[in-house]
Amino acid sequence: MSDNIANMSAPLLVGISGPSSSGKTTLSRLLRDIFPPGTLFILHLDDFYLPDAEIPVKDGVQDWDCIESLNLARLKAALQHVREHGKSPEWLVSQEDQNSVGEHGVPEEAIQRLRDQVSTCLQGKPEPEGRRICIVDGFLLFSEDMDEIRALFHVRLFLRTRYETAKRRREARSGYVTLEGFWKDPPGYVDKIVWPNYVTQHKFLFKHGDVNDELDADVCRSVRVAGMPDEAEENMTKCLAWAAGLLEGAIKAA
Repeated sequence: MSDNIANMSAPLLVGISGPSSSGKTTLSRLLRDIFPPGTLFILHLDDFYLPDAEIPVKDGVQDWDCIESLNLARLKAALQHVREHGKSPEWLVSQEDQNSVGEHGVPEEAIQRLRDQVSTCLQGKPEPEGRRICIVDGFLLFSEDMDEIRALFHVRLFLRTRYETAKRRREARSGYVTLEGFWKDPPGYVDKIVWPNYVTQHKFLFKHGDVNDELDADVCRSVRVAGMPDEAEENMTKCLAWAAGLLEGAIKAA
């Protein structure tokens, strides 16, 4: 599930998207752990929010889960910098790195097995500076209204999470470090803001427009989005193996 890449001197740009609390950041960090140091780095969509005071207000509550809350011009500039220079721009300082993620539950032996697998895949490839991989994780990267951003990625991984799981995980979080302070979801935020935004922006990827149904294979193929297998939902070990396999396939095809 990748575009044809002329050579690995250009960075491989990987998008990982899905609903809030679907494991995007956890998966991104695990992928970074199984690749050799200096090979893979991460950008977070959450680092491209507007200043706190400019976040749109919906029914008296700030809406951090809509496209209008993002600085898309800044995001595009960062992605273009990565494509041209193979590294994150110096002006980008991550706030998301200050936000913790839950326990991933992946056994160390599984991580080591994937490290060995990746190492074998990279044998004979250029040195790290010539094969950098950039992962961007974010909740709206593949949304219907973000087609220009979506088109920048060579590999597009979509994580599925059911409403009940997303709600439980999101409400268990203490809050989020923002550009200017700290945000904690008010009561009912998932039902009022988070989930309705997810449905609106991603129903086009699903059969009958129902996010509880199966992904529409024809639509996903047309926008070149790889959907996480059902058995990988709430199983980060299987999710990591799936994602690592797709990245290896993109590297081998380069």
